[in-house]
Amino acid sequence: MSCVFCLVTKGQDKTINSGNKPAVKEGASKHKIMIIPFENRMYLSEIDFMINKETKLNAKQIKATMRDGLNEQFYKKLKPKMPVVDLLEDTVKTKKDLENIYQYLSYQYVRVPDQNNYKPPVKEKEEKTINNGQLVVESNNDARFMNAKLKNASLVPYLGGKYKTDLYLFINELDIKMLNGSPADISSTSTRKIILHYTVYTLDAKEINSGIAEVNLPTNVNSPAKIINTYFAQLAEMVVSRIEKALAVK
Repeated sequence: MSCVFCLVTKGQDKTINSGNKPAVKEGASKHKIMIIPFENRMYLSEIDFMINKETKLNAKQIKATMRDGLNEQFYKKLKPKMPVVDLLEDTVKTKKDLENIYQYLSYQYVRVPDQNNYKPPVKEKEEKTINNGQLVVESNNDARFMNAKLKNASLVPYLGGKYKTDLYLFINELDIKMLNGSPADISSTSTRKIILHYTVYTLDAKEINSGIAEVNLPTNVNSPAKIINTYFAQLAEMVVSRIEKALAVK
């Protein structure tokens, strides 16, 4: 089974990581969850100009800080519930596995599921009709998100065997958007939003929850530390509550 992971993969940019996890008491649970961070290419921010202006961090440093910070907030929220494996905790040990995970992931832009009546989203077929001799592709304006799909059935069993995990939280994409105005606009009429795309799988590769979590970001907040400790923490809390709900009805 592990031979699947012998292939050579493209290297990812090494994350800036202190390696120091917060002291959080571990919850008693029959489950153990793995946090898989977003790929570097899946960070889409329209406010990095303002973060750089305030902090002098360059684009690569900002992305690495956000990637680490998001995983850390999920670690802090999940740890009191169950044991956690964070693949950014020790990148020397986990770098190869992380690269291979990305190799065997694909992404689908699908309709955001209803969290009150959750069902795993499926990719819809494009509706095509002929109108006056012209091919027309019908558009669907429903909200969509980036969902993670596994391209290799042995990926999750391999991770389960090595890390003794049975739940897998894939952080698929992180968007920080200006909903109106330009990235440099800090007027009272401009608004910003942080949007997290994620998917949760079980050891048998069953998708038990997925979707987006969103929080508004004030226009005067450009400190990565404040964004992480306040707004990423809120996102993590939303997703963790959904995971608990999914496990309760599983």
